[in-house]
Amino acid sequence: MKEKYKWLEIAQQLQSIAQAGLTYTENKYDLERYKQIMDLSKQIIMDFSAMSMEKLDMIFSMEKGYLTPKVDVRAVIFRGDKILLVKETIDGKWSLPGGWGDVGKTPTEVVEKEVMEESGLLVKAEKLLAVFDKKCHSHPPDIYYVYKLFFQCSEVGGALETGIETSEAGFFGRNEIPELSTERVTNSQIELLFDLKAKPGPTLFD
Repeated sequence: MKEKYKWLEIAQQLQSIAQAGLTYTENKYDLERYKQIMDLSKQIIMDFSAMSMEKLDMIFSMEKGYLTPKVDVRAVIFRGDKILLVKETIDGKWSLPGGWGDVGKTPTEVVEKEVMEESGLLVKAEKLLAVFDKKCHSHPPDIYYVYKLFFQCSEVGGALETGIETSEAGFFGRNEIPELSTERVTNSQIELLFDLKAKPGPTLFD
């Protein structure tokens, strides 16, 4: 299975090379070669993910210019010795509140907005706890290359309630963590966050 995941990483790198080539080269022969590389990367991802070529064409067509990682922001909110988690409607599992970065909003604006929309709480982002490359952690494979930002936040108002993307919200102790949506957050990351609460330190990375 690990070798299969390696092919996904290779496909992501091929996509990045092809995207840059298609953006910057003016040689018509090179353009054709970069298009072939792009098609090869789509074929690998299609075989890996069982996604249709039509859907992959749509996803890839949204990427313009030099290909860069997507950014996922997550909020870390403690009440005493318990951490806030929300239940995702998409898979029925639990995660830290958060989501993709928005164009035109700072990372802290995004994370504060996501907490409000997913849990009903008003919070203030106070500290960047970690910047993780998704591939370095035990997430399931993803067609996107993703950096994950974890922000320590404090409550300033609101009350727990659900949103469009969540069906429950609540605080959980270290030994009470429900089944996690590992596409979004892993058990080892939750453990790290509890460790950081007990013993604050510098921002973690990679």
